[in-house]
Amino acid sequence: MEYDVIVIGAGNAGLVSALTLQKKGKKVLILEKSKMAGGVSSSFKRGIFEFDISLSKLTNYGNEENKGEIFHLFDRLGISSKITMKELEHSFHIIDKEKKESYTFPVGIDNFIEQMEAYVPNSKVSMITFFGLAEEIRDAFNYYNEQQVKNTEDLYLKFPNFVQLAPCKTKEVLKKIGMPEKAIELLVATSLPEKNEDENFVSFALHLENSIKFPSVIPTLTSHEISSVLEKEFLNMGGKINYFKEVEEIEVENKMVKKVKTKDKSYLCNHVIANISPITVYCNLIKKEEVPKEAFGLQNSRDLGAKCITVYLGLNKSPKEIGLTKYQYIILNSLQSEKEFKKMNQIKNGNLYATIRNNGVEVSSREGTTEITLTSYFYGRDFEKEVNSSNYYEKKQEFAEFLIESFEASTNTSIKEYIEEIEIATPVTFNRYTSHPFGVVKGFNEKGYDNFLSRYFTEEKETFIKGLSFCGGFGSRASGYENTYLNGEEVANKVYEECMEK
Repeated sequence: MEYDVIVIGAGNAGLVSALTLQKKGKKVLILEKSKMAGGVSSSFKRGIFEFDISLSKLTNYGNEENKGEIFHLFDRLGISSKITMKELEHSFHIIDKEKKESYTFPVGIDNFIEQMEAYVPNSKVSMITFFGLAEEIRDAFNYYNEQQVKNTEDLYLKFPNFVQLAPCKTKEVLKKIGMPEKAIELLVATSLPEKNEDENFVSFALHLENSIKFPSVIPTLTSHEISSVLEKEFLNMGGKINYFKEVEEIEVENKMVKKVKTKDKSYLCNHVIANISPITVYCNLIKKEEVPKEAFGLQNSRDLGAKCITVYLGLNKSPKEIGLTKYQYIILNSLQSEKEFKKMNQIKNGNLYATIRNNGVEVSSREGTTEITLTSYFYGRDFEKEVNSSNYYEKKQEFAEFLIESFEASTNTSIKEYIEEIEIATPVTFNRYTSHPFGVVKGFNEKGYDNFLSRYFTEEKETFIKGLSFCGGFGSRASGYENTYLNGEEVANKVYEECMEK
């Protein structure tokens, strides 16, 4: 059985890659080890509740009048009209537990700047400068991507700020443009619960602008609605998906992909796109003698990204009855980012995201009920040191209670007595569904010079085996729904060009 391209894993990026190539006339097969598409872009049911596994909001989307990159991508894939989205009212709602203060920011750059000025007087000029730099960064990327022959030298002449900012850390730049300290901390707080102190300014500015310039949305069903539409479109275009087919080997000869093997079949192909971790591919799926030393060296040089504990709660009271008015709460111990970053190696670090889905889509659950998702990110290896097979369920309960109590204290609400359904996901859970090493959910850590920018411009140098590409959270754009969708298309376009050269 021969295919032009085999995609391993039907996650977000894998589905987009497969559909993009199928629309371009390539013969594509997706091999998925589970029973359905989506990966963690899916949902599960407990009692009368259906919980979205991972999506809190989709940024860089917008609407018909103000289309973001993801909207344009879905247009190209032919699926934007087939998904019903609900716009979210606010961009961010931040709670500072230490000072017992909260900050709500609207959608729209001008509105955001005015609100920041109200919270932090004399911040307006620096905020305008910040968004001006973010716009130049976006223009530089668009210019680079539109070039038929990639030429980084032109970037120096056309976008000098972009080039100068490329190696800089976020807070370093914000201080240089004269932004008041509190405004800096509020901006950094928008991603603090999951990022690290070495975050590159370019990556930060792009993501924050996307979250403000275009309305964030959520599917009226769950993220699985998007996965299902991508899957259906792919099948309608003549693509094929084999479920319950876990790949056991990628056969490589002379540094070239030859075939893909499952337990009972072999598939000839010209190219493989792996929507799974490179560590899994190089260590488990390819014979060691066929993996170049440079490939192992690169993976060993990178730090794994964040893991998380997620608690899914179904309550028998409505959000209004409980006193919850916002869709998402960013809950922080304090706005002192350097202090909070140091805590991120602790499992119980106190910083978390809380999503009240009913405040985005009112009919997410039955009338008089509430769906809440609490997620806390952390780094390092403390989970493996602290949790083992004998205390796993006890520790799960301990982590869940900590997050619930943190949420109650910070929102001044009481939810324990209303819990009807509860499910707790740990790195063990996410490892089982994704096969990611140690259950990480954020791919490789963007740290120092190994950031989104450097990966993006040197991606071709990371091709160690001809015909093997990677997409998704471990790809050049790193993790997140927005990034993985875009990365899926970018990888597909590069593979298409390679296919046409043969």
